[in-house]
Amino acid sequence: MRWGLLSTAMINGDIVAAAEGSPDAEVVAVGSRELGRAEAHAREIGAARAYGSYAELLADPDVDAIYVSVPNALHVEWAIRALDAGKHVLCEKAFACRAADAAAAFDAAERNGRLLTEGFMWRHHPQVAKLLDLVAAGAVGEVRAICASFSGAVFGPHDIRLRRDLDGGALTDVGCYCVHGLRTLAGEPERVYAEQRTGPTGVDLVMSAIMRFPTGVIGTFDCGLELPERARLEVVGDAGAIVLPDPWLAADPSLELRRDGDVEQIEIEAVNSYRLELEDFARAVRGEQEPLIGRADVVGQARVIEALLASAAGGEPVELRAS
Repeated sequence: MRWGLLSTAMINGDIVAAAEGSPDAEVVAVGSRELGRAEAHAREIGAARAYGSYAELLADPDVDAIYVSVPNALHVEWAIRALDAGKHVLCEKAFACRAADAAAAFDAAERNGRLLTEGFMWRHHPQVAKLLDLVAAGAVGEVRAICASFSGAVFGPHDIRLRRDLDGGALTDVGCYCVHGLRTLAGEPERVYAEQRTGPTGVDLVMSAIMRFPTGVIGTFDCGLELPERARLEVVGDAGAIVLPDPWLAADPSLELRRDGDVEQIEIEAVNSYRLELEDFARAVRGEQEPLIGRADVVGQARVIEALLASAAGGEPVELRAS
């Protein structure tokens, strides 16, 4: 799979490193709005070709797939343009803040016969498969609550994550992982309620939320861009709990199974989540399997983000219609 990188964002370094460790991926080109920037980035990452516009990158016949890493507000537009150019697309999270936009992008993928998915690399790590196996086996009994957190500090007023016009904010940068974690474990919520602390630019710097699921599970999460670095995912049942101390980046993957006053530490092999993501993508393109993160997941994620933003802005719970 020959990849082109649409932008020169920092996340590209993770994609390049993952591709270098995989027989299924090779980064061959990069596109930027400025040729000089594209050429410098291509030299830095070892890409053979550089383009001074995104459109030129999409026109390259030797590029099979595009990694869309432009700011959030531009994800859907450039994903659709890449799909219409005949490219498969892996898009950086958060893919969309509106369910209708996500659905429109998947309509484009289907009419062009191309693959589209969202870049939640955390979901591909073996520690998540182990977590789901333990929950399915009843290791904690009946699940009653799920708690998640992800935060860090953003420095500098010009950081794109603080720009409202680019769909910045804590929810779309780090909180989306928490939302995806809750949904992975409990399905689609029926009601959400969020509170936020906004900054001078109007984006959420801190958000906390409750998500109610049809099964009765209550999910809660908090996220922030002006908080200490924190990450955690905990599944609580009527017979115990499972904690992932490093669920999203998985630099030090492990699970803690807590039952009857005992704690069992379950070590997980450290692997590159981005590499697993690229290999899952390649297998799906070859028709060997469905992608781990498909249309229903991505559109559902956008629907919940849309509802959370509406709730935080309006100060009231938002009901989500069954899709």
